[in-house]
Amino acid sequence: MSRPTLALVGATGAVGTVMREIISSREDIWGEIRLVASPRSAGKVLRVRGEDVVVQALAPEVFDGVDIAIFDVPDEVSAQWVPLAAERGAIVIDKSGTFRMDPDVPLVVPEVNPHDARNRPRNIISTPNCTTLSMMAGIGALHREYGLRELVVASYQAVSGAGVAGPARLYDEVAALAGDRTIGQAAGDVRKALANKLDGESPFPAPIAFNVIPWAGSYKDGGWASEEMKLRNESRKILGIPDLKVSATCVRVPVVTTHSLAVHARFEREITVADAHRVLEAAPTVVLMDDPANGVWPTPADVVGTDPTYIGRIRQAMDFPNTLDMFVCGDNLRKGAALNAAEIAELVAAEL
Repeated sequence: MSRPTLALVGATGAVGTVMREIISSREDIWGEIRLVASPRSAGKVLRVRGEDVVVQALAPEVFDGVDIAIFDVPDEVSAQWVPLAAERGAIVIDKSGTFRMDPDVPLVVPEVNPHDARNRPRNIISTPNCTTLSMMAGIGALHREYGLRELVVASYQAVSGAGVAGPARLYDEVAALAGDRTIGQAAGDVRKALANKLDGESPFPAPIAFNVIPWAGSYKDGGWASEEMKLRNESRKILGIPDLKVSATCVRVPVVTTHSLAVHARFEREITVADAHRVLEAAPTVVLMDDPANGVWPTPADVVGTDPTYIGRIRQAMDFPNTLDMFVCGDNLRKGAALNAAEIAELVAAEL
């Protein structure tokens, strides 16, 4: 039996680079792997599975004979090319936000709702935003036993969530301000110092070095940021709870990679810290780091470059029944992006 052909669209980007690493390190179930990107990247030679592969320009014919295609491209590119790839016979796993809320496109996290991947009337499967993904393995495991009813989340999002320009800007700002121990002691001094030392536009609406920014994404009605709306809407769809109460505040922080979330979760049934430990210790892609008396909890510096969801600081909410507070970390380029798509692709490939 021949092995399926896989196309990676957006193979030269930040997530595409991680995707190639993940595909190369996991069980090799693939036949041909095609690397696809914009015309300006066509002809580049990149490594995947220990082989040199020439990048092809995005065009209709690159999907001929492709069984599964993973897209990591901007929304407008997905809107144009994902349906075309599906029409050519590929099962498409799309990482953009274009199809996430389409009722005919499943939004899948394999640890939570793998069965949804089989119901794909448009031949498209969507993957969640990296912020939602960072908490979903743990929250999904707890929901199965105790019935989630409400989520209040504050996210602390790494700059790599803004694409390759995010880390570049953080490194530039840190280099520009390094050694000046007067910075951060007067209103506006960081902004003024950067204006004098850095040229070019920033992907962020405020300085990111020596700062946090209470905004991630684009403006939505009522003053909400798009990242906050994604977290609400995607959590409802993945968990199958259309009336789940969710409120989120998304904050950009000066961390290169790995999102963190402070989660306040209310359940239908009584749940204790010991209950949560039992459930999370049994969850195969969750690592419990919860011994605060001895300084054990997850931080981005400990998590970056790894695949699991890390959870700690679990405690019973003092004034809210059936409610736990916890701190969650997950690498937004791995589990929060590339790994989830690779896991869905493996799930689908097993059916072919």
